Amino acid sequence: MLEIKNLHFRHQYMEVDVLSEVEFKVSGGQMTTILGPNGSGKTTLFKCIAGLWKPQKGAVFFDDRNISKLSHEQRARIFAVVPQEHEPPFPYSVLDAVLMGRVSRVGIFSTPSKDDYLKAEEAIETVGIVHLKERAYTKISGGEKQLVLIARALAQESPILLLDEPTSHLDFRNQVIVLKKVREIAIKKGLTVLMTLHDPNLAMLFSDKVVMINNGHVVSNGPPQSVITEDNIRKVYDIDVSVINWNGTRIIYPRVE
Repeated sequence: MLEIKNLHFRHQYMEVDVLSEVEFKVSGGQMTTILGPNGSGKTTLFKCIAGLWKPQKGAVFFDDRNISKLSHEQRARIFAVVPQEHEPPFPYSVLDAVLMGRVSRVGIFSTPSKDDYLKAEEAIETVGIVHLKERAYTKISGGEKQLVLIARALAQESPILLLDEPTSHLDFRNQVIVLKKVREIAIKKGLTVLMTLHDPNLAMLFSDKVVMINNGHVVSNGPPQSVITEDNIRKVYDIDVSVINWNGTRIIYPRVE
């Protein structure tokens, strides 16, 4: 169980809170999406949860432990982070890029063991990119890079997978491929997934729970069907939409006069 309690965050140079009174729970083994427009506080909240930024008030708890009390190594054994994008300074092979996920389990003066390589190979196979193993990470497509970053996170063997806008630089096809793969892996391995998204339709399709935020506040949270509504979309995105059921799937589309 991941629990965010009364979280407040403010940058030093700002006079107002970026996050205020943010509270919600993430259940184990589910996919939860933080949904909101640009500037709503999604990335700030994500960084506070990951322990990269320290909130002025409130805390993030994992199994009743305040993560701010944990070392970076201990947090790495709880959270595996998939960033929006990543450009390494050297053209590492895909295998070497994934192997970096084992850093928290390798001593500071040690080299990766045979088991570390096996875990990296297993992660590569799990996301279906064995054919890219020897390719340079800098020479593959955006969708393939996202799958490499997911494999790196899996190699870390942490129970919670944090994905920050995993589809932001991808075309429609790769958005679906990446999110389907994340859901497949989460179910297979029993991982808890927390991700940030822009698109309400993707959140509706791939989430067990949605936390909708705007201006640093939680507007609504719960099952996607109860959170992603016409009223909430209007309130958060300032746009009129219709939500319809089509073949058992809810679809959101803007109203065009």
